[in-house]
Amino acid sequence: MPTTPSLPDCSIVELRQYTLHPGQREVLIELFDREFLETQEREGMRVIGQFRDLDQPDLFVWLRGFADMQARRQALEAFYGGPVWAAHREAANATMVDSDNVLLLHPAWPGAADGLPADRTAPGASGTERGLLDATVFYLKEPATPGLLAYCRERMDPALRAGGAHHTAWYASDTSPNTFPRLPVREGEHVLLGLALFGDAAALDAFAQGSTWQRAVAPGLAPWLARAPETHRLQPTARSALHA
Repeated sequence: MPTTPSLPDCSIVELRQYTLHPGQREVLIELFDREFLETQEREGMRVIGQFRDLDQPDLFVWLRGFADMQARRQALEAFYGGPVWAAHREAANATMVDSDNVLLLHPAWPGAADGLPADRTAPGASGTERGLLDATVFYLKEPATPGLLAYCRERMDPALRAGGAHHTAWYASDTSPNTFPRLPVREGEHVLLGLALFGDAAALDAFAQGSTWQRAVAPGLAPWLARAPETHRLQPTARSALHA
């Protein structure tokens, strides 16, 4: 049986954003949390977390990790060719307008994502008790440079933690060929993904409304950016392994 990688062992991560038909997000979440967690992980992948976007009611966002690209291909072939997906794919696909908004990523530096909590066995909670994840996609002019990653480690990450983030993680674009073309990924883009887990919406709002980031961080970041960052406020579902 394949081994499910721990989060620190996930050298490849997908950020998946699904646009759904109006009113279908709770339908997909109920199905996903019931049928697609342990069943995917048994095939050798890690479902890191799944979320409601608080500002886009028809957006479902989730993160999935793999030990490497070979393990990714093998795990996806096994799951999407297996009985669980066959039994539930029509119901899942019926909720979706688009499922191709996928970024293929790797940890921005060794250990850049090791601090994220990822425990689905912890006592369940709901709503604001599970915290709020800030997921920001920074669109870059070129692949993440050593200078940018140093700036991230020395200025961006400390600003988030000083602003109230309990945990952070950083990922950069991975340019490996997509060896499972049945599931497309976005190609030809360079991004840095920052994840910051806050205790609740009030804590995230307090950080966003503060002046530290805009005054001390954003001006230094601007030269690397191709366009404005894309930010999501993500609420973990009841069975998300990534939560406060």
